[in-house]
Amino acid sequence: MPKLTVIGLGPGGAGQLTLEALETMKQAKTVILRTVKHPVVDYIKAQGIAVESCDDIYDSAASFDDTYREISRRVLESCMAKGDVVFAVPGHPLVAEKSVELLVQHGSGAVELRILPAMSFIDAILSTLRLDPAYGLKIIDGLSLKEQKPDLHCGNIVTQVYDRLVASEVKLALMELYQEDFRICVIKAAGVPEMEQLAWIPLYELDRIEWVDYLTSIYIPPAGSAAARYKTMEDLTALMAQLRAEGGCPWDREQTRQSLKPYLLEEAYEVLDAIEKDDLTLLVEELGDLLLQVVFHAQIAKEDGEFDINEVITQIYDKLIVRHPHVFGDVKATSESGALKSWEASKREQKGIEGYTQTLTDIPQTLPSLIRSYKVQQKAALVGFDWDNIEDAIAKVHEEMNELLEVYKTGEKGIIEEEMGDLLFSAVNVARFLKIQPELALRGTIEKFINRFRYIEETALQFGKKLDKMSLQEMDKLWEQAKSQNHAKKDEN
Repeated sequence: MPKLTVIGLGPGGAGQLTLEALETMKQAKTVILRTVKHPVVDYIKAQGIAVESCDDIYDSAASFDDTYREISRRVLESCMAKGDVVFAVPGHPLVAEKSVELLVQHGSGAVELRILPAMSFIDAILSTLRLDPAYGLKIIDGLSLKEQKPDLHCGNIVTQVYDRLVASEVKLALMELYQEDFRICVIKAAGVPEMEQLAWIPLYELDRIEWVDYLTSIYIPPAGSAAARYKTMEDLTALMAQLRAEGGCPWDREQTRQSLKPYLLEEAYEVLDAIEKDDLTLLVEELGDLLLQVVFHAQIAKEDGEFDINEVITQIYDKLIVRHPHVFGDVKATSESGALKSWEASKREQKGIEGYTQTLTDIPQTLPSLIRSYKVQQKAALVGFDWDNIEDAIAKVHEEMNELLEVYKTGEKGIIEEEMGDLLFSAVNVARFLKIQPELALRGTIEKFINRFRYIEETALQFGKKLDKMSLQEMDKLWEQAKSQNHAKKDEN
């Protein structure tokens, strides 16, 4: 079987090249370098070692991923053709070296693969900065910051900062997590005599460093929440635990699930209010207040040994996957109604629900009746129990109104209440056909009523009159004026 030996050339200095690596190259018939752009290459050539390189691939490939795939392919093909090959890469072969990762994946079974360890540029950086990785260190590929996120609570080394363009992209990604003036260290050729450079700079200056090149990395020290651009869920849960702990807030410590119920409902409605006002600043604040209620309940459960916030997050995450077979499975849904049917079907399957009535009874009775009736009708419609068109739904409203007119003078409160409920339920059906949430529509009408009533009172006071001294005809005249002004404003808009 062909033998492929992968060696590391160390960070750059000749003294960092192991004797084993040097002797392996001297004895090899074919030595392929990933790149000649490494400080120790001149020393290797001076030892009389003939080398090939893959630098031409960097100029022809469309992306870094394509580059490394082509390099690994070339090395494997050369090994298959020549029998024994040495492939030399900068640093340690298994530290931030994509080409070796691909060789491990695709070379297994095709060649006998041997990897010789070496000093990595990480070792050199730790030595230069006098860092002990035992206190926490995360290594991140600068080309993969969308997938790999720094840890704010430990040190981070960002590799592969090849040039100022990459440095600019890294800066933008980091500024989503860190304050723009947070100080970081830019390191070039760590551990290489007469080449090493480093600079402690504020983050916003990262792409202004002119000497950034293929030997450059970035060290980000532990930041903690103080230097973070945003607080995290971890920060919030830790703060909540502190407030509930001994020595925390007396009010927070006294709260229970039952005592928090009014606040949960109140915060949900305040979120709705912010949405209706289209006030984004207020919406951020109110969503935070609502999130606090979730964290509060999770902390109470954690203290009682029941569950914690991670279980809450995991359950909703898993539910979203399971309930979207039309996204993550083989179910097809090209419309909103199709997606809803898919959701309900997966819900029934997961909960072992055979009949459809239970999907209606599972809708919480604590919901406002307009919202609950909308959801009941919506779920019934998913199995085809629905009017064919909105005209039929509107006709039902007229029918229910006539039935109410027939009984409202009888004084039979139970019957009147039943007919009034039927009328409201049929009105909700019309709202559903129009894709209007009746609860929100009614809230808007309430606000409109209040504004017009305010106009009546304020206008009356301008003429020295109080509402309780005015006739209904006088107030109705001002009401019509308020309506006219409202219509005029709509026309202007």
